[in-house]
Amino acid sequence: MQLELIESEYKVTGDEITIELFPKEFTLFQFLYKNRGRTFSREQLLDKVWPLEYPVERTVDDHIYRLRKKLSKLQGLDIKTVRGFGYSLTMQEPSVTMTNPTTYDAKMQETMREVFVKYHQYGQGRSMLTLARQQDVLGYEMDPFYSIYIHFVQGDLEWLLNAEEVEIEERFYSLMIFYIFLGDPKKKLEFCELVLEKKILLPPQHREMEILNILDLYTLAGQPEKALERLKLTHEVIKEPGYENFIPVTAISEMLIHLWMGTKDQELERMAKDIEVLLQEKPFLREIGSYKVARGLWCLRRKSWREAEQLLDEALQVLEMSGFVPMRIYALYRIVHYCNEFSPKSALHQKYADLFEREKEERGFHRLEKSLENVFMNIVTAL
Repeated sequence: MQLELIESEYKVTGDEITIELFPKEFTLFQFLYKNRGRTFSREQLLDKVWPLEYPVERTVDDHIYRLRKKLSKLQGLDIKTVRGFGYSLTMQEPSVTMTNPTTYDAKMQETMREVFVKYHQYGQGRSMLTLARQQDVLGYEMDPFYSIYIHFVQGDLEWLLNAEEVEIEERFYSLMIFYIFLGDPKKKLEFCELVLEKKILLPPQHREMEILNILDLYTLAGQPEKALERLKLTHEVIKEPGYENFIPVTAISEMLIHLWMGTKDQELERMAKDIEVLLQEKPFLREIGSYKVARGLWCLRRKSWREAEQLLDEALQVLEMSGFVPMRIYALYRIVHYCNEFSPKSALHQKYADLFEREKEERGFHRLEKSLENVFMNIVTAL
């Protein structure tokens, strides 16, 4: 039996069954699952699952009891009590392994890849994850790119840092996107410029960083003039075949640049109308959410607090619906740094700053920040 643990939703899936857990139940099960076959005392489990908290040993027993009850539908899984010591998770391996025949059908593989491409294009991260979870049932081999990308979609920084089965070159760009969310945009800009200078990224990722991601970093680092200069290259590139889906996100980034620079409302209104036309033609969820962020920040500039909050909340809801965890965090990153620069209503600023910190904490960003910096330092200094 194969299990999938969906950290963002505290769910466990297996044998076409999905089980919802409470956060601490999920954390306890996740630890036991990663260390299945090993036995842990109650004290060890308290230390691993409840750090900096002060629960009693009975807390572990209660959570184990509830886990056993909820997971009883999954055959072959057992949380054993090791008398006098603690608990151990065991899983029964299937005696016969059968492969779905369509796994060897080349046309089927190409069709499934095309479905992933469409979901990716429209920003339907949840659809991508659902499809990935049904891989065995549907009988297909996931495209190598998407086998990595789904971890990025889920905000699984720990996997991207530690996945030994995938070369660091394949993970580096995703790790860079998460690294941008941590700390001063000026320092992140310096790092990204260094990466571009040394040509560390794979060519398609280098191009994307060069024409898109760098625009926001220039803006948030207080250098919108450089962003406008770089836009000249961006507009040239997105005219090329294969880059047409970059047009809406480029238009949104351009609007954010002008918003930061204090461009007059009349010009921003023209940009907004152009973006709305683009999004009617290409209703990509990530871009719809990003556009609502831009509109919300525009309202902040006009001190329309209620309308701003409504738009920003709608943006976060759209991005939550999309299932693209990095895009929701990126939205909060934009909001918080815009607020830091232009100081809107303090209560509203604090609301989104708290949401931003909560998201980073839940994804383990602070815990993994040092490891992330070490990876980048090793790669950059090696070149």
